[in-house]
Amino acid sequence: MAETIAIAGALAQRPKVGGHAWMFLQYLLGLRQLGWEVLFIDRLERDMSRDVAGAPCAPHDSVNIRLFTALMERFGLDGAFALILEGAPEPVGVSRDELLKRVRCSTLLINVMGYLNDEEILDSAPRRVFLDIDPGFGQMWRELDLHDPFAGHDDFVTIGLNVGETGCGVPTCGLEWIASPQPIVLDCWPAWSGGEHFTSVASWRGPFGPIDYGHRTYGLRVHEFRTFAELPRLTDQATFELALDIDPVEVRDIDLLERNGWSLVDPGLVAGDPDAYRRYIQSSKAEFSVAKNMYVETRSGWFSDRSLCYLASGKPVLAQDTGFTRHLPDGEGLLSFTTLKEAAAGVAEILGDYPRHAEAAQRIAEEHFDSRKVLSRLLEELEVV
Repeated sequence: MAETIAIAGALAQRPKVGGHAWMFLQYLLGLRQLGWEVLFIDRLERDMSRDVAGAPCAPHDSVNIRLFTALMERFGLDGAFALILEGAPEPVGVSRDELLKRVRCSTLLINVMGYLNDEEILDSAPRRVFLDIDPGFGQMWRELDLHDPFAGHDDFVTIGLNVGETGCGVPTCGLEWIASPQPIVLDCWPAWSGGEHFTSVASWRGPFGPIDYGHRTYGLRVHEFRTFAELPRLTDQATFELALDIDPVEVRDIDLLERNGWSLVDPGLVAGDPDAYRRYIQSSKAEFSVAKNMYVETRSGWFSDRSLCYLASGKPVLAQDTGFTRHLPDGEGLLSFTTLKEAAAGVAEILGDYPRHAEAAQRIAEEHFDSRKVLSRLLEELEVV
């Protein structure tokens, strides 16, 4: 019987975000592809439960559960998950006794951003691995004594490729970090020709607020994107579309984007489930990606899991540099920028020899992000294979 790796994270609370689902699926399906049994552990609190109309409801009656269980079944993960409900003695999926048994017998429990807080389950794990997918936030929270998400974990993995290196502003908190890129299951993302627009799927602000640390304020995507709002006006070679999660009250920012030529679409409509998200990316020409100010200012080396999906699909990526160019190819298939002028030049370069950049994009995905390579290397660094 194959050994088990358990992964815990927040998926059910964001049931209509296709890209968020893919982030977890890449790990779950990638580990299964390597021959591991997997177990996904999630929790759903009452105040995050919504009915089909978006109104608050009891967890058992929520659309969260319906979409979550459909997702697990869609990708062959039925029988491999437990969704813990606030106030309920039994999870959805495997029973609590079975959950505890599987965790006790597992090789690792990977706790994404420390989301799992059930002490009985955590105590059952023989080894707890913290997976940091938002480099800078958790570390600064701990340094400022606001919150310590790392407590109780044995190993620490981050997707910030520069964390722990000279020149990176993310504090290590005295911990030894393993830097590992995010994986992509290439079989799920075949190359796809065609597409008209430079696109991206993003949130304007996201779940975390800016952080004041070391006499500086580290902000969000909104604080970076405003710098590049004029990009569509600087080129008549390309059109730009954003599947942007932005609150309607952000009137000034919406006007700024639309006035400069950005087409805005509702991500819930075009990328609200994993299949729609994949179709949206594969029907794009290329990606234009702006990072959170936190990632840029700290030079964390963060690189988006969304961009991996573009690359694997044969779509060139024009990405704001967060320091990832220390570790990844730059200039063909994947092009970095730091200024508006460089971004405009990147658009022209991609369109000037699109077939070459599309081919290079797919090659980068295969060489640097293939889940079989990335996860095998991560497990080797964790000394479990």
